Amino acid sequence: MGVRRSFGSVRAVDSITFTARPGRVTALVGPNGAGKTTLLLMLAGLLVPDAGTLRVAGHDPVTESAGARARTGWMPDTFGTWDSLTAREVLTTVGAAYFLEADQARERADELLRTVHLEDLADAPARVLSRGQKQRLGLARALVHDPQVLLLDEPASGLDPRSRVDLRVLLRRLASEGRTVLVSSHVLTELDELADDAVFVSHGRTVRESTLASATGERRTWRLRALDPVVLGAWLEDTGVTFRRAADAVPGEPDHSAASDDGSVQVELDDDESAAGLVRAAVLAGVPLVSVAPANGALEQVYLSLEEERR
Repeated sequence: MGVRRSFGSVRAVDSITFTARPGRVTALVGPNGAGKTTLLLMLAGLLVPDAGTLRVAGHDPVTESAGARARTGWMPDTFGTWDSLTAREVLTTVGAAYFLEADQARERADELLRTVHLEDLADAPARVLSRGQKQRLGLARALVHDPQVLLLDEPASGLDPRSRVDLRVLLRRLASEGRTVLVSSHVLTELDELADDAVFVSHGRTVRESTLASATGERRTWRLRALDPVVLGAWLEDTGVTFRRAADAVPGEPDHSAASDDGSVQVELDDDESAAGLVRAAVLAGVPLVSVAPANGALEQVYLSLEEERR
C-alpha cells in the first residue's frame, strides 16, 4: 500500500497500491520507466521500499524476509546463471538453497525440466542454452520450492511461439492451483489470453485496476471486413455509423490492424453487445461480412486510452 522507492533524485515508484489475488493471474502493465521492475524487486525482497507497506502471502518482505522468500518464486527479465553448471545442477543448487533434501531436489529438478521441455538439455552446461531456453530454465528455477506467489518480469521474452503457448498453459494451471501469479510484460496480446486482472501503472503510480472481463465490455475499436468493401462502406454511411478505412490509419499511431490494405474498416463501439447488434444488422441488410474482431486486445485498448489521457 502506498509503496515508494527513489534512486537519488529519481522517484521510480511513487505510491503504487494494488492487490493480486490468489488463484488469479494479474498483469502489471505500463510503459518503460513506469516502475514495474522496481516494484517486483521490492516484492521479491531484493529492494527495500522508502515508504509504504508490502505483503507477499501475508508476509512483509522487509521484516519477515525468510518467510516471504520461502513463499515467493522470482523470475527476473534477464536470467543470470552459472554458465559452468548444467541445467539440472542449476535447479538442484537452488533447491539446496531452499533447504530441499538432495534426493528431493533432484526429483524436483527432473520434474521441472520436463515441465519446461528442457529434459534433453538437462546435462548441458547453461552457457550453451539459447535466450529462450534460459528463460524456460529461469521459470523452472522460480518454481523449485513450490511457491505460493510467482513474480514474473517479462517471462515470454525470447520465447518461440510454441514456448509462449506452453507458458500460458503452465501459468493458468499454476493459478488454478490457488497460487498468486503477477506478470509484468510489454506483450499485451499475450496478457490478454493469460490474465484475469490488470494493474496499470505510469510514472510510478497506480492509474487503474480492472478485470479482463470489465475491460472487454468497454468502448473499443472494432475491425470489419467484407467481400465487397464498397458495399460495406455504403451501408455504414447509410446507417450513420462513423468509420475509417484501416489503410488510412494515421502514421505513428499504434494501429496494428492496418498492416495491409485488405479493404477493412474500423468503427468505435460502446461494448460487445453493440458489436453483436451491428453484425446482426449488417447480415440482415445483405452485407457480405467476412470477419469482425476487435482491432486491439482488451488490455491494449485500455492502455492506449490511458496513454492518450496522459498527453
